[in-house]
Amino acid sequence: MGELGYLCIGYPEEYGGAGVDKITECIYMEELNRISAGIASAIMVQGGLATNPIFTFGTEEQKERYLVPAIKGEKIGAFALTEPDAGSDAASIKTRAVRDGDYYILNGSKTFITNAPICDYAIVAAYTNPEKRGEGINLFIVDDGTPGFTKGRKLSKVGNRSQETGELFLEDCRVHKSQMIGEKEGGGFAQLEHDLMVGRMIYAARSIGVATAAYEATVRYAKERVQFGRPISRFQSIRFRIAEMAMLIEVMKSYTYKVAWLLDQGKKCMKEASMAKLFCTETVQKIVTDAMQIHGGYGYMMEYPVQRYWRDARLYTITEGTSEIQHLIIARELGI
Repeated sequence: MGELGYLCIGYPEEYGGAGVDKITECIYMEELNRISAGIASAIMVQGGLATNPIFTFGTEEQKERYLVPAIKGEKIGAFALTEPDAGSDAASIKTRAVRDGDYYILNGSKTFITNAPICDYAIVAAYTNPEKRGEGINLFIVDDGTPGFTKGRKLSKVGNRSQETGELFLEDCRVHKSQMIGEKEGGGFAQLEHDLMVGRMIYAARSIGVATAAYEATVRYAKERVQFGRPISRFQSIRFRIAEMAMLIEVMKSYTYKVAWLLDQGKKCMKEASMAKLFCTETVQKIVTDAMQIHGGYGYMMEYPVQRYWRDARLYTITEGTSEIQHLIIARELGI
């Protein structure tokens, strides 16, 4: 996909991207998720958190060394923030980066990291100043093969199985100061603010894609499945459920595209991005559950794709900020 220019389409053409707007990115992610949520997940990280901090805050040398080959698909990136004891409370990460002359010594462990088993580099979040909660975090680019940087288990997941997830460990990992993203210590969370808004928009779009796939599969099945002498699509209860699916998908699209438009205008939209993420990721749960119900026993069988949509979508209310965290963000942005 990198050779075709479809891997990181949001970046400027000068770096090998397609320079598309956020609405186009949303539609792109929708279509990817209709086919494979796992592949879409890997591409989302490659074109987002594994590259955007470099694009936004990195040096030209970092862009040439990592961003350009990542866009081409020549290097696979990962973003390492989550730890065994720090998920929703990301400011509680324990990974440390201690200055030692021109180097930083990194120690810590990361888990649930997309692309970890196959990454050529990882952007690692670590505290350079643990006394400044959240604000004392920096991002470091760590190459695969760096002494002290090791890959742990490949994790087995319920869904999104075509995307690899794993653990990363740093033990006295020595990284040159030129690998730090940004000019000074601290400010790592501020660097992530824009990426988090975009990521939440993308998860809303991903939810639309899976919901659409489940809806389309359900319409096909309902027209073909015959009970009591007629297709089940002729029964009112089935028709009402399918009609509601179609309605909800259109609402999901409308609000997600609004967030994409706001981002294209350069506007801060933390509240709106969290609203889109919360609404769409929760709504897709209803849609895939209804799809399985309409499929009956066949929906529970592995040979029918609807079970995969159900498994894949279950992740979406958990990752990139749980539904509970989105509620907190929305309330905070409302001033309550």
